[in-house]
Amino acid sequence: MPIDDPDARRRVLNRLRRARGQLDGVIAAVEQGGTCREVVTQLAAVSSALDRAGFVIISTAMKDCLADPEGHVREDDITTEELEKLFLTLS
Repeated sequence: MPIDDPDARRRVLNRLRRARGQLDGVIAAVEQGGTCREVVTQLAAVSSALDRAGFVIISTAMKDCLADPEGHVREDDITTEELEKLFLTLS
């Protein structure tokens, strides 16, 4: 399901870019012999940024479902069961 909401798309892209930058920080810390604390802190930041991007994607899909309570289904719509599975993979 595409992210049609421009604000949601912007937030997802910002989170993903932040995660990419933090992952670069993890790689640099490992390459330069960074401390365990530095590496784990950066890994936690990457994980959090990715989780938040996922939650924005899922919450946008849930909002779209609520906006069409009649249950009109398009080819690219996600089912409630799929949405639940996706949500649980991030929790």
